[in-house]
Amino acid sequence: MQNNFERFLKPVFEKAKTARLKQISPNALAASRLDDKTSAKVEIPYEFNAKDYLAFLLYINAEIEHGLMLQYLYAGYSLGGEQVPERHRELVRKWEEVILGIAKEEMGHFISVQNILKVIGAPLNFGRSDYPWDTPFYPFPFKLEPLTLKSLAKYVYAESPEGWIDLDSPVSKEVKRLVHAQADDPHRVGALFKVMMDIVNDTELIPDELFQANSFPYQAKFDEWGRGYVDGNRGAAPHGPRGVPDVLVLPLTCRDDVFAALQEISEQGEAPTKIKDPNAPSHFERFLSIFEKLQEILEKEPTFKASRNVAVNPFIPGKDEQGNPLPSIKTGTDYEQDAIANPESRAWGHLLNVRYRMLLNYLAHSFLLDDGFNNSGAVSPRATIINATFGEMYNLRSISNVMVQLPLNPGGKGGKNAGPPFTIPYTLNMPMVEHNRWREHQNLLEASKTIVDDLLPFVKSENNLRYLQSLLESDDKLMQIIVKLTQANNN
Repeated sequence: MQNNFERFLKPVFEKAKTARLKQISPNALAASRLDDKTSAKVEIPYEFNAKDYLAFLLYINAEIEHGLMLQYLYAGYSLGGEQVPERHRELVRKWEEVILGIAKEEMGHFISVQNILKVIGAPLNFGRSDYPWDTPFYPFPFKLEPLTLKSLAKYVYAESPEGWIDLDSPVSKEVKRLVHAQADDPHRVGALFKVMMDIVNDTELIPDELFQANSFPYQAKFDEWGRGYVDGNRGAAPHGPRGVPDVLVLPLTCRDDVFAALQEISEQGEAPTKIKDPNAPSHFERFLSIFEKLQEILEKEPTFKASRNVAVNPFIPGKDEQGNPLPSIKTGTDYEQDAIANPESRAWGHLLNVRYRMLLNYLAHSFLLDDGFNNSGAVSPRATIINATFGEMYNLRSISNVMVQLPLNPGGKGGKNAGPPFTIPYTLNMPMVEHNRWREHQNLLEASKTIVDDLLPFVKSENNLRYLQSLLESDDKLMQIIVKLTQANNN
């Protein structure tokens, strides 16, 4: 897969790299705008036409948004713990809300990219790259790790506007130094958006009839998915920074809609143009603010740690004949990964992996259901799926918060805590027939129940026991609805 991506991406990325090497002054950077729709002619590789190449780049972008979302979630979940001095705990809590807010916005980007794929009649993509490989346009190799100055530097770099990393400023130089010490050839997310926008804006390459307005009923809409997440109204503490999160879910019908969607997503991430609203800073600005503050604290308190000592790239290993965890499989000399060996942590990890797969399945299924005209009696399949998706977002956060406080190894050996593994499912393809899609959801609910039943004897925390009991109850209610929908679609 890596080589298939690289041979089509490298020529375009090399052009972007050449352009980046040109000296850009701060004034020119501030004056740069994307909304003038000035397009450069994009060279379409062999084996593609323009529409197919646009779909390919959107496919890559969907994986990037998905991967960044998980890495930001993991970094946010890692924050806090007893090691944080009392005087810094409120600040670290605010950092957690900001970063988890950015992750929610990345979820909105991920969903909006599916809308673009839908409106141009291309296959949707709910997958992501698995660690550790890298390829052009991916910002850096996928890595689940605690929040540190080094990981923050990667997030600042990935979300930075064009030319910022080459400015003659202490902070840009330090970010560049830290990132290049971790990745041989890091990339900015914005480079991909520029190419996609140039293709969309070229009427010779992309005719108007390509955009399929009749896909609108099957697209995600803000009134279904936004859930009040606009201008910081939800998802952040009342006294938290405004605009965290401000979830974009952008349904589309035509070229202008697609161009505007790509631009708005780019603005929220890197803010390549002047900031429209100082109360709604970009991902780049929010990460940069945390980076500068953490840097300031570390200069005075070198041993300060904002994050728990959680696993890096956690995974659940297989077992040998005696039931002992097998050693990790190394895929490169510099590749880190931590095997989850503690039995309770492993069980929670299995539960998280199943619920993660459930979320992706629900999301994929939602794009196959229209606005409500396929109702089955009093039950709306689309509403059922969307509500179930939001339920899994809550479940992933709840399970992750448990896992970052559990030991990685039995007896706490090594002093490291576990973390959510977010193992990519073996498949994200939905069955072809509708009643089989509902049966797929049944299968995963049954798998989850088996894990919970095996997990319950390990759990000593009353809060965790209550959570698992409420999970079983909500799953039972959902199962009853799904059984009815399966029967209705099987008639």
